[in-house]
Amino acid sequence: MNSPISVLVATGGHPFEAEPFFAMWDGLAAADPRLAWQAVEGFEPADAAGADVIVFYDMPGIEFTRADPPAVYTAPSAAFIDGFRSLLDEGQPMVFLHHAIAGWPAWPEFAGLLGARFDYERSGYRHDVEQQITVADPQHPVCAGLPPKFRLTDEAYLFEVDEAAVTPLLRSDYDFVDTNFYSADRAIRGARDSRDGWSHPPGSNLVAWTKRAGNSPIVYLQPGDGPSAYENPNFRLLLANAISWVADA
Repeated sequence: MNSPISVLVATGGHPFEAEPFFAMWDGLAAADPRLAWQAVEGFEPADAAGADVIVFYDMPGIEFTRADPPAVYTAPSAAFIDGFRSLLDEGQPMVFLHHAIAGWPAWPEFAGLLGARFDYERSGYRHDVEQQITVADPQHPVCAGLPPKFRLTDEAYLFEVDEAAVTPLLRSDYDFVDTNFYSADRAIRGARDSRDGWSHPPGSNLVAWTKRAGNSPIVYLQPGDGPSAYENPNFRLLLANAISWVADA
């Protein structure tokens, strides 16, 4: 695809290191003159007007209280749901990064859209995981130019993926069992890096996939927590490929 690609980057609801994150986007645009990007905090469906691709790096619908309960979940408004469904009907290309998988926990349809959900009451996390990533589908355009295996240090998530509903792209060699992770629920209750009283079934080692939601092409990339991913050339290539592919799918 040689035509310009206008990318809207949605943020909000989860902290991130803004300077290196946006520097990554400047780097992607410098490497590919077709790509123009802008960011919006607190995405609304109307924001999609004029965007060829929406990249979601947000986590809406959750408020952490530092009290009991530690999180309050809110569903999107009826207008938001109608607007989002319209985007899917229109085939709006979408890429979801990292913590976006945890968005809208009170809206079950959202998990079906992505094929998985990170659930703060059940799921696990582990920062700074040194992983070897293996390309599961070397022929897929999202994987174009990637080496068959590459190293990546980033946060990993323990959750279930509906693998029958997605097209696998990348797998990690990390062992996705609860003894290698910490409880997200314990963390938001003030006990970071704890697994006391928590267990979880073995999770999927799938860390990137594609699917369709309505008429929209979707890519989910589980890496993307911080600078170790933002600055990784293979992650940047993966993200650029994902944007290009959904724009042309």
